[in-house]
Amino acid sequence: MTTKKRLDTSTPALPIDRRTFLQLGAATAAGTALTLKSPSAQAAAKTKTTARIVIAGAGAAGLAAANHLAAQLDGASISLIDARKAHYYQPGFTLVAAGIKTAPYVESTTAEYVPKGVNLITEKIIEFDPDANQVVTENGTRIAYDYLILATGLVLDYAAIEGMDESRIGTKGLGSMYHSPEKAHATWQLLDRFADTGGNGVFLRPNTEMKCAGAPLKYTFIVEDHLVRRGNRNKANLIYNSNNNALFSVPIVHEKVRMLFEERDIAINYNRVLSAIDIDRQIATFSTPDGTTDLDYDFINVIPPMRAAEAIRNSPLPWQSGPWAADGWAEVNKNNLRHVRYPNVFAVGDSAGVPKGKTAASVKWQVPVAVDHLIADIKGTTSEAFYDGYTSCPMITRLGRAMLVEFDYHNNLTPSFPGIIAPLEELWISWVMKTMALKPTYISMLRGRA
Repeated sequence: MTTKKRLDTSTPALPIDRRTFLQLGAATAAGTALTLKSPSAQAAAKTKTTARIVIAGAGAAGLAAANHLAAQLDGASISLIDARKAHYYQPGFTLVAAGIKTAPYVESTTAEYVPKGVNLITEKIIEFDPDANQVVTENGTRIAYDYLILATGLVLDYAAIEGMDESRIGTKGLGSMYHSPEKAHATWQLLDRFADTGGNGVFLRPNTEMKCAGAPLKYTFIVEDHLVRRGNRNKANLIYNSNNNALFSVPIVHEKVRMLFEERDIAINYNRVLSAIDIDRQIATFSTPDGTTDLDYDFINVIPPMRAAEAIRNSPLPWQSGPWAADGWAEVNKNNLRHVRYPNVFAVGDSAGVPKGKTAASVKWQVPVAVDHLIADIKGTTSEAFYDGYTSCPMITRLGRAMLVEFDYHNNLTPSFPGIIAPLEELWISWVMKTMALKPTYISMLRGRA
């Protein structure tokens, strides 16, 4: 019996020279500095208030908001409402589906991040009534508020894909890394087999807003590199299907990815959206401007349409017109995250209807801005805190290499480590940031220290 030899993807392929070592040390130190508040900020006097604040959703954005508010307010009634007890480090799902991390890497509990003095209510919100300033839970409980923070994340709309059956993820070549830690691991098991056998690999993104829009691209790169490392690249045909006429919303990043795909013989189809799937026959049907077209697959990574939570979609809170109306994203000012029509409502994270930013990196910068404006209201002052659309995509381009792409609303590249990490270069340092440094930063963010 023979054992397949795997490369250790947690270490660099080449020895670390002095320059690389110094760069890594500088990047790590800078990253640590970015995650911690200064002592003066931590020691700032709390604002006394009896305000009732409801935070809808206890994911990354909700927990970060709860911790920021608890640290800055004295006497407030803060309720954090979410039925799900598990907490998932969602930036790690791609790593699980790539065989880089195991499922437990992304799993923890919500309760361990809830600050003292915040009331965690483990129920689902089924109704938002911003005219009456209250929410309704699945048990019929009405909870009144003076301020509401929407942090409900988003929902994966697998039902929008005809023939899709979530229970069959992990079988018949059907992968889907976003579903859950278990299904991300099942997707890795499919990839593991595909890397040995080859065939048609099909990749895509939905025609909706989505969390980390670079994830479908990085996963395509990862699959390609696994094939190369197994010596089976010539056995596989890889096809990436873009929902529009670009691979990435930032033009310079689109061009870089396009060039890398071309170099690695990854085919690109533009303006193709997955509309149906025949799991037994392993055929994916895509809608195109000219009708529909079918692709046979031996391995597919299905990323479903993503929409705002149903309770938000069925409330007065979404955009009433424009590109974010159909999927129910909250109508907020893109620079302060305050609702346009309900000034005592804010939205942070995935639920916010803003041009970019459904990533944990966006949450890190959105939450302090929204909280600063909310507290200014309580104090009867105004806030100048401003969110410029910063978001980040650590784009893995091969095992052991990544590009740390950071940008804003205006598609400007906004590198955090200029002179150390070049955003469009495939670097080991960026790989380390993604696979090792980002999770501690994320946990610091949850606890309000970033």
